[in-house]
Amino acid sequence: MQKTGPQKKKVIIAGGGTAGWMTAAAMGKVLEKVCDVTLVESDAIGTVGVGEATIPTLVTYNRLIGLDEAKWMSAVRGTFKLGIAFENWTDLDHRYIHSFGITGKDHWTAGFQHFWHRGRELGIASEFGDYCLELIAAEKDRFAHLPDLGLNYAYHIDATAYAGFLREIAETHGVTRREGKINEVRRADNGDIASLILDDGAELEGDLFIDCTGFRALLIDGALGVGYEDWTHWLPCDRAIAVQTESVRAPRPYTRSIAHEAGWRWQIPLQHRTGNGTVFCSKYMSDDEARSKLMNDIEGTPLTDPRVIRFRTGTRRQHWHRNCIAIGLSSGFIEPLESTSIHLIQRSVMRLMRSFPQGAISQADIDEFNAQTEYETLHIRDFIILHYHLTNRTDTPFWRHVRSMDIPDTLRHRMDLFRETGRVFRANDELFAENSWTQVMLGQGLMPESHHPVADVMSEAEVKRFLDYIIENVNKTAEGLPSHEDYLKKYCPAKEMASSSGTVRESA
Repeated sequence: MQKTGPQKKKVIIAGGGTAGWMTAAAMGKVLEKVCDVTLVESDAIGTVGVGEATIPTLVTYNRLIGLDEAKWMSAVRGTFKLGIAFENWTDLDHRYIHSFGITGKDHWTAGFQHFWHRGRELGIASEFGDYCLELIAAEKDRFAHLPDLGLNYAYHIDATAYAGFLREIAETHGVTRREGKINEVRRADNGDIASLILDDGAELEGDLFIDCTGFRALLIDGALGVGYEDWTHWLPCDRAIAVQTESVRAPRPYTRSIAHEAGWRWQIPLQHRTGNGTVFCSKYMSDDEARSKLMNDIEGTPLTDPRVIRFRTGTRRQHWHRNCIAIGLSSGFIEPLESTSIHLIQRSVMRLMRSFPQGAISQADIDEFNAQTEYETLHIRDFIILHYHLTNRTDTPFWRHVRSMDIPDTLRHRMDLFRETGRVFRANDELFAENSWTQVMLGQGLMPESHHPVADVMSEAEVKRFLDYIIENVNKTAEGLPSHEDYLKKYCPAKEMASSSGTVRESA
């Protein structure tokens, strides 16, 4: 008798958008033979759709599911991103870039910042960012793939177009899309979710349910009542307004984050338009004031009407509960200051793939999934709080508040460690590595009081040669790169462009 394998698991993904289709594309690509995946979404329900800036981890995800970079970049009208420029954060008229690169050269005992600090004391060091290729390339509006040199980059994308592209990949690998609104979530006698009832009366039964319903969290919260940990006492911004405009200049290879009196605004360049928005605290600025300020600050003709998005920073107390996993906004929200939303989706998807059950769902898998998710989320939370708290600004009530507020002990320790010793220790596989923490802490004005003694082993002449060699190679390489705009036109020109009227036309 022929032996049969385990029965395919029925996986129901509730909700589309970036979270739903990233999950569906990965599961379809990797687990097509072990599970049947159905994604239910309604065209009548809009998505947030403003997650247009990403970080380098998306490069890895796209490679894992087999995307052709030039093809999908053309489809999503994307541009390349080498970092984020923070303007007016440390103080008014102050600017620095948090780049994706590696600054200088580390020693196994100490990061480059220790050698740079020694050079600074000797009066022979340039600005810290001058030793980073990605940062200098961003400043010069240049880009090219340099695999041998390890140039680190991410993307600016049309999030809606990206979800559509992922849908094609998912459906190619057997994922079924079901149109409809979810009217009811039915639970089994043991408390698990048994099925979803749609507005047309159809019932979708499943073994595993993925909640990608956004802020509504219909499954993880509405049906299972998993609580939410509120972080607004550390991250008080609770509103965003988004608007798209026509491009007025060649796209820069970086995101702009411009602080204002009660928050900040973003500027994200695509090939065919610019994404704009503002994040603010309603306690210090009304919706009307924020909308007016945003529309006064934007460049280019608006292509969409500004819309207000309300949110509450925090995290779900459990991200996997019973047979339901929350991915995306349903699992929590950390504001988009460092473009981490899509990354957290990706990490949850990868974590689910690694712990996908063969038979019954294991409580040990659930516990490990939740522990890893919590650890990563807390790390990112602290990094975002750092930008607000570590500032010299006292010009408005908002900035006086975030500057004086209590912060998590974990963040306090990182700041004290860097201030006293110049050290940053990265635990496990934390998203933001030593160089990211160093760039932002220096950029926000926190200067170490000392450096590692290994930097004192070098003579002044040796330190100078070491620093000069790095900066010479950085500048030489950056000067040899093509302009970002020219590289886009050659590598991934947008084939379809959305006009202001909403119709689609071919690009020239």
